[in-house]
Amino acid sequence: MSDTPLSSLYRPSLTLLTDLYQLTMAYGYWRQGMQDREAVFHLYFRKAPFNGGYAVAAGLAYAVDWLENLRFSEEDLAYLGSLRGSKGGVMFEQGFLDYLRDLRFTCDVDAVAEGTVVFGNEPLMRIQGPLLQAQLVETALLTLVNFQTLIATKAARIREAVGPNDQILEFGLRRAQGFDGGLSATRAAYLGGADGTSNVLAGQQFGIPVRGTHAHSWVMAFEGEEEAFDKYADAFPDDSVFLVDTYDTLEGVRNAIKVAERLRERGHELGGIRLDSGDLTYLSVQARQLLDAAGFPKVRIVASNDLDEQLVTALKLEGARIDTWGIGTKLVTAYDQPALGGVYKLAAMKKADNSGWDYTIKLSEQLAKTSIPGILQIRRFYHDGKPVADMLYNSAEPLPEQLTIVDPLDPTRRRPVQTTKYRELLEPVFRQGKRVLELPTLAESRQRAREEVTSLDPSTRRFLNPHTYPVGLERGLHEFRTQLILEKRPQRPA
Repeated sequence: MSDTPLSSLYRPSLTLLTDLYQLTMAYGYWRQGMQDREAVFHLYFRKAPFNGGYAVAAGLAYAVDWLENLRFSEEDLAYLGSLRGSKGGVMFEQGFLDYLRDLRFTCDVDAVAEGTVVFGNEPLMRIQGPLLQAQLVETALLTLVNFQTLIATKAARIREAVGPNDQILEFGLRRAQGFDGGLSATRAAYLGGADGTSNVLAGQQFGIPVRGTHAHSWVMAFEGEEEAFDKYADAFPDDSVFLVDTYDTLEGVRNAIKVAERLRERGHELGGIRLDSGDLTYLSVQARQLLDAAGFPKVRIVASNDLDEQLVTALKLEGARIDTWGIGTKLVTAYDQPALGGVYKLAAMKKADNSGWDYTIKLSEQLAKTSIPGILQIRRFYHDGKPVADMLYNSAEPLPEQLTIVDPLDPTRRRPVQTTKYRELLEPVFRQGKRVLELPTLAESRQRAREEVTSLDPSTRRFLNPHTYPVGLERGLHEFRTQLILEKRPQRPA
């Protein structure tokens, strides 16, 4: 079989965007008659990325779109019917394939809005409905939410380093993990705090402002650098940003100034210069002095060259005169943490007689990897408009009048709730498979992300040894979880 052409890879049906074991489990549930038993799953991560103090939720819009289009096409079913087990027999019997043909998504979905600041162990999504369906969607939801949350968080950290006034341009398409990685990364980077992108398809698809300069090859295609700048200015008299480091950076700045003077004579202004190598602090300071002395204080200095939040912070501390930051590789590849590590865990199942819930728990030798049972909701408490603590609680059980939050990793750390201001973070998205939420625009989610991050205490936002934002279990949930651990853990004699 020849390789699939790119043009046919992204088909109307993306239902097979899953792991095989989701389908084998679905088949097993169907065989056991368990397919319609009601279940609850939570999608969450355990630890904030980049050794940071928070994450920015993203990817929900993609997840919603995927769920709304969950259908097994005839082509999908034919492929599944062709799969064979180790003995050569069919992997899935025809009755199961017929079941999948008629399958429609009927679960309830609650989720944290994109752009919301979130922390470890907090569900970004809660899926409740028929066991087979809720299991089947795991892989796709994880790949859609994990990656964009990771990139949005990286972008928010870069925005923190850059500050509120400088521009951030995402320049990473050529280093992204494929086309989809490039598009998803650009969308999440904009949500997290970038101002524009070089990715033209992302600009078309998402309405993100597109920005760019030119490559070194443009300069090399002409006899001299000044001529190259002149010709580019002819093409873009009001939108020229010259890349000045092809041969000698400061000489390049001087050539840019000569062309800028001729542009001004014709009634136009140079937009900026770009530095892409060398000592960016020294070169930006020298370039600023040359530009200001020549009467061009508004010409922007763009810098690129494998930047991330750590390098931006260092350059700022050194006094670099950079006001536009082109961030590429280390943003779209989430350097230096390539994956978020989000998980999807079963937390509750309706009793066989439908009389109530059986709560489930996944145990581990590491307490941090032990799951949290229940139908979870996140309540965020505020004081003077600032978030002060989050509480996970089982929404299927009544809450006591006096609330106490217990640290899931250290039950001796307890915090009584002393504020009445709160909001619930998980909000309805689907009810019985029908979308009930009007999704915000990407620009609105981007604004939410900026407001949410800046509302955090600076100690939580800092890069080095950030303060741990309080996230705990409601005391009754903590006590129930402890009881369930003791019941499920085998008791071995000493």
